[in-house]
Amino acid sequence: MAIYGFGATALSSASATAPALTGSSEFKWSTDQVAQKDRFDYWRAVRARGLFGATAELEREQRPQFFGEFSLRKIGSASVVELRASSYQVERSAADIANAPSNSLCIYQQLGGDGWFRLNDTNDFTVANGGFATSHSDLPYRTAPLNAVGFDLRILKVPVADITLPNTGLRDLVPKPFGDLAFLTPLLESCFSDLSEIGDGGDPVAAKTLVQTLTRLALVERGIVGANSRVAQYAVRAGRLSLAKRLIARHLAEPRLSASFVAARLGISVRHLHVLFEEESMSFSSRVTTLRIARSRRLLREAPAMKVAAIAFASGFDSLATFYRVFRAAEGITPGDFRMATIRQTAHASGDHSNHAASALNGAPEGEFSSAPRISAQRPAR
Repeated sequence: MAIYGFGATALSSASATAPALTGSSEFKWSTDQVAQKDRFDYWRAVRARGLFGATAELEREQRPQFFGEFSLRKIGSASVVELRASSYQVERSAADIANAPSNSLCIYQQLGGDGWFRLNDTNDFTVANGGFATSHSDLPYRTAPLNAVGFDLRILKVPVADITLPNTGLRDLVPKPFGDLAFLTPLLESCFSDLSEIGDGGDPVAAKTLVQTLTRLALVERGIVGANSRVAQYAVRAGRLSLAKRLIARHLAEPRLSASFVAARLGISVRHLHVLFEEESMSFSSRVTTLRIARSRRLLREAPAMKVAAIAFASGFDSLATFYRVFRAAEGITPGDFRMATIRQTAHASGDHSNHAASALNGAPEGEFSSAPRISAQRPAR
């Protein structure tokens, strides 16, 4: 693993060595852009030291096989780095820190395999795959991956000057894995995934809000922000809402998906879960129904050979009758009529005035385009 410091000078240096991304705040680079024999030397001199403010070391005979790639995205003054690279050792020494100070909070997630970390040449610890660690950027460390695959990680760096909270003790945050408040880990993981999925060019307000939530959750875990404070409560609430939405998406096709199902996985009451959605545009139940209808519409359009009953069950409905009732309430027509209209619209848009569309309709299984289900189909027993 590695928790890096990087600043404006390093960013300028990095941008000068590769084509700029016009209209974008994201910078991407890989060793594919360099001759194979020069890849590690370039990575060490320009990327590790120039961009990340660290020293990289690798046995000379292993250097020709080295590969590395990363992306760096600016979100206000904060930065998000995602990095994958062959295995090598990293050190951020006192000299490195003096040459590239950052004065930032770093939040790191290990994405592939475990990572080894050493402080002061005596204090070793490991961050497990999927785990998190935090530190101040300007404290010495050594690190290396504990698997043959190498580094696979993402890092959020937030300047201390932009953290609008009492920051006493931030400069003393030595690298440390999460552990004291384990319930925060899935919340950070969910918010980090949200931040990655927004991508460059996404909603900047949402991105900055996620940076703030991640920062506050990390500071709660390190004890800088009190666990019972209002700031902590709002951050935990935001993290739980993020995770609740992910649980809905992950289990959407399962009829067991319910408020009690999600609440149990969040470790909160059903009432508390509904409170999380009070400030959203949709309630918990409305969100589930809307997403299920959206999935069924997509399948009706894109899977013409798939029977309506199969689409109902694949979308999370426990019976065909329920699916027809909910779909008609949402769309104003039956699933069969929706599919028929989609086929005709596609044929018209493509200029296909032959009998292909009619053939598709005539060849559909009986009942697929009827106004109502002819049988009371139930989800097959598992």
